[in-house]
Amino acid sequence: LMRLRPMPVVRISTETQKGYAAALEALSLGAVECVGKPSFDRLSDTFLNLAELLVAAANARLRSPGPRAQITPAEDFKWNGKYVLIGSSTGGVDALETLLSGYPRNCPPTLITQHMPEGFLTSFARRLDGRMVPSVELARDGSPLLPGRVYLAPGGDYHLAVSPAEPPRCKLVASDKRNGHRPSVEVLFDSAVPIAQKVVSVMLTGMGRDGAEAMKRLRQAGARCLAQDEATCVVFGMPRAALEIGAAEKAVPIGKMSQSVLQLCAGSQMQFKSSRG
Repeated sequence: LMRLRPMPVVRISTETQKGYAAALEALSLGAVECVGKPSFDRLSDTFLNLAELLVAAANARLRSPGPRAQITPAEDFKWNGKYVLIGSSTGGVDALETLLSGYPRNCPPTLITQHMPEGFLTSFARRLDGRMVPSVELARDGSPLLPGRVYLAPGGDYHLAVSPAEPPRCKLVASDKRNGHRPSVEVLFDSAVPIAQKVVSVMLTGMGRDGAEAMKRLRQAGARCLAQDEATCVVFGMPRAALEIGAAEKAVPIGKMSQSVLQLCAGSQMQFKSSRG
């Protein structure tokens, strides 16, 4: 469909392991969003925001068919001690795969909050770990933040946060939804304010404003803050909010985001080359 007649697609999938994998593949191929179908034996808030999602999908920017552009970093990356925090929502699967494809094996420690149901996140972590050079895993409470590791918020009953103790660690916070989400970008970004001078935060494609105010607090405390540009966002909601309030210092195309992040986290200037894949 995306190859012959591209159009906005919202997929309603059954909540099974097979459904999760198929949903993630659909998102990677260009679907705007995949919604988990609730079971018949329990009430669900799954469809509460469906109307808003359909409106956003109708105005979404679709990825062009064909190979995804990739940035292959030089192998001389040396970590300067900064941690990367990423927030993403609608359109985030493709954006995250593009960004992480530019990461070297010894990438900076990276924490990601992606708005997605718990089962989807489990499958997404497995998918990324099998496709990316660095290790990708669901964050566990107390896990140390190590180079070469990417930690994905597990969702469910928990938000992902940073424990500012030395050395910083992953912290899972059991609390109510924030800005209508769990996991919430706001919680992740706010938790890192005490170590803001060691943080590079990134806001990727998504609906709403989750994380924008917390990113502003991060920037005011000394963090470097980037947002995906409008031209490469599926939905320019979260990045727009971050840019409008001065939370993000600049907008970056998704194809150049890994390069921008790595340069801020490198001990010296790096050389990059473009490739197709």
